[in-house]
Amino acid sequence: MDLPLSDFRNMAFEEFDTSKLLAHAAKQAVERGYRNFPIVDVDSHHYESESLNEILEYMDDPVLQQLAMSASQTGMKHVGMFQGGVGYQDMGGRVTRYALRKIEKTAGDPHRDITLTKRWMDAMGTDIAVMFPTPMLTLGLHPQVEVEVALARAYNRWLTERVLAHEPRLRSMLYLPFNDADAAYRTVKEFGTAKGVAGFMVTAARHRPVQHNSYMKTYALLEEMNLPLAFHAGYNWNEQSMEMMNKFISVHAIGFVFYNMVHLTNWIMNGLPERFPKLKVLWVESGLAWVPFMMQRLDNEYMMRTSEAPALKKRPSDYMRDMFFSSQPMEITDLAMLEQTFRMIKAESQLLYSSDYPHWDFDLPSVIYDLPFLSEQAKRNILGGNAMRLFNLKLPAQKLARVA
Repeated sequence: MDLPLSDFRNMAFEEFDTSKLLAHAAKQAVERGYRNFPIVDVDSHHYESESLNEILEYMDDPVLQQLAMSASQTGMKHVGMFQGGVGYQDMGGRVTRYALRKIEKTAGDPHRDITLTKRWMDAMGTDIAVMFPTPMLTLGLHPQVEVEVALARAYNRWLTERVLAHEPRLRSMLYLPFNDADAAYRTVKEFGTAKGVAGFMVTAARHRPVQHNSYMKTYALLEEMNLPLAFHAGYNWNEQSMEMMNKFISVHAIGFVFYNMVHLTNWIMNGLPERFPKLKVLWVESGLAWVPFMMQRLDNEYMMRTSEAPALKKRPSDYMRDMFFSSQPMEITDLAMLEQTFRMIKAESQLLYSSDYPHWDFDLPSVIYDLPFLSEQAKRNILGGNAMRLFNLKLPAQKLARVA
């Protein structure tokens, strides 16, 4: 968690620095010896809305560009372009970095996102980070498909040209405009070989069946290019079932697993793992507690109604064990159950560490490293080795020298 706001009362706001905020994290990194092995964070975030004017420069459609610029100039950065929602991410002001990061000073070069990201990476001991957007996680719910397509391409162009091309420690699984299957295919074709692109990501909060035939050419292209596909979870308080809930904690608890449960079920029961056996699929920011439930539930249904899933050659849980999962937010209230979950998902080879920084519920690498039931090799695999293999990554030269 952040240092308490009281610790900053004697500090001028212009002195605020992420490195100071994460002083305890830096201490943990030294104590646990993270310098001796790779740490890869497969899910960290930046606030692309802070660079919205830059991103809008890359929009092709002059009409949508003008609408977006107009909203931005009047201070309505989330209106029209981003689908917002009610949330209490800053926990009533107790998560101080939400407000203070806006006034944190950076030099003009390199890009502000590079500087801020490297500050928290260095504090945590992270070597490589896979960046994702934040407001755009709900863009898949936008009523205008053309807005998602236009903004996704602008964002992808901006991110690859202004950020990823200039810092080898940063990667991204680029946003796929999944509401338009042809646009999704064009996105992979256009950006699949760009510097820093580790794969592609579908924002899971949307209402499109992943098994629709229009997506098959995109999956085939991803498989051919050896690029993983991620489904990044999100919540939608406007979902009819979620509207019955009166607290953010309730919507967050259920919402961040709901869409990934739906997409994973459709993915498996429609035989996509058999059709694209070499396509690596990653489920992000859903935690882990839901996975054993889905394994048992889908296996039970499949064994009673095998004829309804004729494409499958093994149980659904066997396909799930070939998938990849990110760790955050990892449910640790019962260590025995967590250990069983790790066993069921083959965590030593399939689980990837993620911090979700700078969100309110982020996890430091110590959340993995301090688990008593993991071997030293398992810790190193989960914290970095598995991601290095999945994304075919190479360590920065300075870390490579230390590890060697």
